[in-house]
Amino acid sequence: MTLPVTQTELLAGIKDGSIVPYLGPGVLADVRNTATGVPMPATSEELILAMNSGRPMAPKLMYEFPRAAMHVELKRGRAAVTKFLDATYGTTQWSRAAVHDWLKALQPGYVIDINRDTQLLDSYAGVPHLLVQGCARIGGTDYRFRLYQYDGRDYRTVAPEQAPEGLPVLFKPMGAPRPQSSYIASDADYVDYITELMGGFAVPSFVKRLRQGKRYLFLGMRFTRDTERMVMKDLIYGAGSPAGWALIDSPTDKERRFLTRLGIEILPVGISWLLDQLDCSAAQASNACA
Repeated sequence: MTLPVTQTELLAGIKDGSIVPYLGPGVLADVRNTATGVPMPATSEELILAMNSGRPMAPKLMYEFPRAAMHVELKRGRAAVTKFLDATYGTTQWSRAAVHDWLKALQPGYVIDINRDTQLLDSYAGVPHLLVQGCARIGGTDYRFRLYQYDGRDYRTVAPEQAPEGLPVLFKPMGAPRPQSSYIASDADYVDYITELMGGFAVPSFVKRLRQGKRYLFLGMRFTRDTERMVMKDLIYGAGSPAGWALIDSPTDKERRFLTRLGIEILPVGISWLLDQLDCSAAQASNACA
């Protein structure tokens, strides 16, 4: 099968900063609870089942996690959703995802991760960086993000205009339990966040400059739900041409049409196609990747 781009070209682009990894739920498919072996809930359906003690919810709520989270928020309060996500991603011990070990070895200068876990942060432990964490429905500020600077040991809040240049930027638009618990989870969160994203208030100004002309590599992402499509479309505003590539081994017609409109080429392969190349790069000296 001939693809429009090679693994070597993608890796080179990630290393030089011209290609930005964009991580979806599929990158966590190999993560397990270190005590029980239970998979980490990452996809919409997995999160709904985990939030409801393993039981399916009504079909209309099973459609998408934000809808189910809104239902829980209305019945039990916002704290119930936050408590669930904190317990899931902030207290349980998880094995490492192969993609995150891959990123740890590459240390890209800019990464977008729409998952709510902390593995990306762990991949940059000890490495000074900036963290942009999405938030919604907060008063007293025009921003829909929290910005932190990590000095290699601790995180501290920093104003966008004070953010130092040259540090790697980790963008967690849907939030995370660390360094301060904050999430985009329910329908109401997404309505607020996407509105502010479209208005330019959910992205720091230095990221707006940084992202101009970038191309994106979508890993573990599916584009069958409107919420994730709308978030992605605004986060990659100002992308280069082509806008990027999406690794989807069995894309739907809906995904093909949507990605084609944005100038994103589909590579009908799995994530392992790319991860194998890193192993090969390390083994070239011994001719192990003939």
